[in-house]
Amino acid sequence: MQDTLKKIAAANWQHVADDMHEKGYAIVPGILSAVQCRHFIELYDCPDSYRKTVTMARYRFGLGEYKYFAYPLPDIIQALREKLYAKLVPVANRWMNALNIETQFPEKLADLHKQCRDHHQCQPTPLILKYGKGGFNTLHQDLYGDIYFPIQTVFFLTEPDEDFTGGEFVLTQQTSRAQSKAIVLKPRKGDMLMMTTHFRPVKGSRGYYRANMKHGVSEVHSGQRYTMGIIFHDAVS
Repeated sequence: MQDTLKKIAAANWQHVADDMHEKGYAIVPGILSAVQCRHFIELYDCPDSYRKTVTMARYRFGLGEYKYFAYPLPDIIQALREKLYAKLVPVANRWMNALNIETQFPEKLADLHKQCRDHHQCQPTPLILKYGKGGFNTLHQDLYGDIYFPIQTVFFLTEPDEDFTGGEFVLTQQTSRAQSKAIVLKPRKGDMLMMTTHFRPVKGSRGYYRANMKHGVSEVHSGQRYTMGIIFHDAVS
């Protein structure tokens, strides 16, 4: 765990902040080791670690399955959640300022969670997702309640074109008075993707405006694809 936290501390966070502001997402390669990726994949089959399992087809979310971790979270996930929040909160507040939104997010994750509890959002949201052949995830946003942090993270646990084919990560951005823009990403095993949860500021001729974004996963053609998502706000009970 310490090696992972050191990698996070050593990342170029100014570059991350610039990418987030300009594109709504940023990728930091090689945060998780191959051993850690395998550990999380093996953890998927340990039912005591989770509070809820969702079969996507049942809700027309796509084809695949995901599981939400239960509190208390595994130590490494709790540590990642706290460390990454502290790195990303300046970006989130920069976005609020750019869009003239009065909301300012607290410096500490614990204070965000107090806001969540005050709005009856008490369920943890970190999760692991699993897709097999034919699996996909429809375009969506992970909000879970009135209180939400505008940035979330995804860790990629399997290698594209080796463990699976297809299954690209897809972002769409609504552009003012135009058709939506599609962004297709192909991170490698161990990489960390940070992206907007809901919207990002885009600079127009009259200043910044709010551009809504969604994310999903294209169809997996073969193999198995695993990812782990760390969402910072909690969900309604």
